[in-house]
Amino acid sequence: MPDHSAGNWLAIDYGKRTIGLAVGHPLTGSARPLAPVRNTSEAHLEASLLEQIRQWRPDAIVIGLPLDSAGDDTVMSRHIRRFANWLSERVPDIRICLHDERLSSEHAARDFAGRRQAGRARRRDAAKLDSMAAAKILESWMSQQGHD
Repeated sequence: MPDHSAGNWLAIDYGKRTIGLAVGHPLTGSARPLAPVRNTSEAHLEASLLEQIRQWRPDAIVIGLPLDSAGDDTVMSRHIRRFANWLSERVPDIRICLHDERLSSEHAARDFAGRRQAGRARRRDAAKLDSMAAAKILESWMSQQGHD
């Protein structure tokens, strides 16, 4: 059962096909992946995200922003900025934060490969990579906020 006593944070790793989700708490400074959401339609995405928001009641939502190596916007980061605006219209009382995610996907893939090699993860767990990346995004954001 979710702990709502001191405020959870929700992270989103937005993808055109899959949305990775993770939840974290400032007291632990760590995040855990949740089940990813398929991005099949705007209606499905809205219903799925609003259900997770209802369940976890986050104080803030952190969305990964894929900038280029110079820190400038990319085609995808502009799309994610539009997504963040779309989401903020649906949950106006929750703070939406964008966080540089340049290395989160690579870190999640590297962690997954290490767990596979050690026998702690299976191939079918690869579907959770987007949510593992969301957890990395949230942990990075919490660390920068001084919650580590």
